Amino acid sequence: MKKLSARRRHPLAAVVVLLLALAATGGLYAAFAPADKAQADETAQSLAIKEGHKLYTVGCASCHGTGGQGTSDGPSLVGVGSAAVDFQVGTGRMPAQQPGAQVPKKKVIYTQKEIDQLAAYVASLGAGPITPAEKDYSPEGADIAKGGDLFRTNCAQCHNFTGEGGALTDGKYAPSLEGVSAKHLYEAMQTGPQNMPSFPDTTMPQQQKRDIIAYVNSVNGDETPTPGGFALGGLGPVSEGLFGWIFGLGSLIAVAVWVAAHTAKAKKS
Repeated sequence: MKKLSARRRHPLAAVVVLLLALAATGGLYAAFAPADKAQADETAQSLAIKEGHKLYTVGCASCHGTGGQGTSDGPSLVGVGSAAVDFQVGTGRMPAQQPGAQVPKKKVIYTQKEIDQLAAYVASLGAGPITPAEKDYSPEGADIAKGGDLFRTNCAQCHNFTGEGGALTDGKYAPSLEGVSAKHLYEAMQTGPQNMPSFPDTTMPQQQKRDIIAYVNSVNGDETPTPGGFALGGLGPVSEGLFGWIFGLGSLIAVAVWVAAHTAKAKKS
């Protein structure tokens, strides 16, 4: 007992006890604590890529190649990024039903989880635009007036200045933006799908994209006033006047020609 008591009074006794306590605490934490967050995220990402590869093999490889290298029926997907996949598959444009001048929007056949898995696999083929977070595309607090200026400068030539869409060449067209989600509007500007040019952050910063989204939402909203009556593609408050001028005046001219022709015929007889 005297020996034990003497050891407890040794100057290094407290240090030894502290080291033993730390070792025990570390061992218990390693044994019972959850897996490291970074390791868990890496595992989840690897699993998403694996599942995405399975989905890709079934639904995409026949056109885009087994490794995303592209074929005569579909372009390469190397470097398109997860944002392009989220847009194309999330709007139902992909998988395409048949080749054509332009792939139309249609019913989505994948769940959002499957879309995320496909996007993870394609993103693993090469760096590209990533799927945006909600804070990136949310129009909350955006400047609608600036968005209108940006839209008319960069987008109205194809989409009409209220986003009604319009015809292009060789059977192509700019689709209507009515009902398109803010996320898909942002991704379209990021990636430039089909005939549309891309607007990366180096060309058009995130804030400007958000301003454009706010403008598109405002002109396509249910509460958008149409003082002239029918919007007729957003032509302005005199749409009925334009209609009356073209068809009303045309009808009057037609009647005048008919009266003149019958008057001349009556004089001859």
